[in-house]
Amino acid sequence: MAKHKLNWNEDKYKRLIKEGKGQGIGNEYKPWIDVQSFPSKGRVSRILGWKTGRIHHLLSDLQTRYFYMLEWENTVIDIREHYPLLDVEDTIKEKSDLRFDLFTDKESGFPYVLNTNFLITLKSKNNSNLYIARSVKMATELEKKRTLEKLEIERRYWNAKGIDWGIVTQKEISNTFAKNIEWVHPSLYSYQDRGFSKQEIIYIGNVLVERFVENSHSIRKITADFDKEFNYESGTGLFIFKFLIASKQIEVDMMNTIDINAANPNIHISQQKNMTEVPKIICL
Repeated sequence: MAKHKLNWNEDKYKRLIKEGKGQGIGNEYKPWIDVQSFPSKGRVSRILGWKTGRIHHLLSDLQTRYFYMLEWENTVIDIREHYPLLDVEDTIKEKSDLRFDLFTDKESGFPYVLNTNFLITLKSKNNSNLYIARSVKMATELEKKRTLEKLEIERRYWNAKGIDWGIVTQKEISNTFAKNIEWVHPSLYSYQDRGFSKQEIIYIGNVLVERFVENSHSIRKITADFDKEFNYESGTGLFIFKFLIASKQIEVDMMNTIDINAANPNIHISQQKNMTEVPKIICL
């Protein structure tokens, strides 16, 4: 990957604002930074979101795993990554002890725009929107003075906004859970790439669900037999199995590795046994 010149000045700031960076909600939101903004120390990911229907930009494996956990949570209705604190100095009143000078471009003298990794919208029980902000860091990063200074600025900013803020480290993230979600995630809205219409995926999904009822064979055998019975390309049944998990038509233990070779798979059929529509992407 070619390295980007990391120059920063007022003109670049104004250009990003004009482009709508850090603005909008749902599928119209544009993260302040993306995978092309600068070289990342970790593995970057671009993922089509279930909640928003747009591409999300994640700059590390840890951010990606946390993102998948947010995607799985039913109460989450919007995820805005790399949310900029554009009005930080006006919002924080007690700031005389904060080191904003640590976050200023050395050449131009123009302050960097700090951002929080995730601003998350939740749907409450009374259908109102709640917001929480989360910074995702490796535990070892919390030993760095500059990181701690940035996090303190974030804490005071969100506290002044009346929004719950917290730090998430790898200790709060289940790798197995996140990997299971990653395994099924692409299936939810890629059925058309497999040549299925909405009505077809609903029909064959319901047919495959029936195969799991009181069936002691492994998932691999059940889905392979399904492919042979309907003359589908090998792997189609397994794709539909992933789709059924992603659409929550069937339930498996997501906290343990999904073993498709194990006999007597522990699969729970959703109370709404027959699927009548494909889940829709929420566009706010």
